[in-house]
Formats: sequence, structure tokens, C-alpha cells
Amino acid sequence: MRTYTIGQAARLLGVSPDTVRRWADAGRIPTQRDESGKRLIDGEQLAAFSVSLAAEANGEDEAPYTTARNAFPGIITAVKLGDVAAQVEIQAGPHRLVSLLTREAVEELGLAVGMEAVARIKATNVHIDRA
Repeated sequence: MRTYTIGQAARLLGVSPDTVRRWADAGRIPTQRDESGKRLIDGEQLAAFSVSLAAEANGEDEAPYTTARNAFPGIITAVKLGDVAAQVEIQAGPHRLVSLLTREAVEELGLAVGMEAVARIKATNVHIDRA
């Protein structure tokens, strides 16, 4: 499974690395250390945390201001495969994006929960790029 550094997790969550360190120190997001002592976050745990963080933000009275453009880097939080079609969910900061695409495309890209990905929006379509 993919792991993320504090800096990578911060970028995906839309916060500073110091914020992620504080969350890790407070036990909000679990980390482990690699052989060099660098803190790493498991991809599936980061995906689950990003969903809970977005739910907390959606509970606030004010909607966040955004200058979102057409590319949304984030983390895959769900992959649902059908016989022909598939559904991929990405948490990109406070944004939850869902794309319907072919099962073949998901398998070719090797998309899985915890992976970093970019959702690209064009008109009514959402395209997923593996990062």
C-alpha cells in the first residue's frame, strides 16, 4: 500500500505540513516511521481521515471560499467495480468528486483506495489521471 510523507499529505489535505504534524502528534492521524526516521501515513488511513475532515468542514456554518479550477489533486477514497462500469471517489481537500468510468479504465490505471490521483473537470465530465 502507498504511504505519504507529512508534506505530501498536507498538499492532498490542503493544509500546511505543520498542521498535519500537529494532527499526528495529537493522535488524529496515525503515522509510522521509516528506517530514516521520517514519518509516513498509510494511504488508506489518509483516505479515511480526509473523508472525516471534509465531513467536519461541511458541518461548519460558513462554506469555504475557493478558487478551484479544473484540476483537483486528491486521494482515492472509494472504488466500486461493476461488470462493465466503475465508480471512483476522490477527496480533494473539502471536495468529494465522483467519476463514472469503465471498469477497464480503472484496471488499466490500477486505481485503488489510498492512491493519489487528479480529477479533471471538463463540462459535465470528470476525468481521472493517476498521479
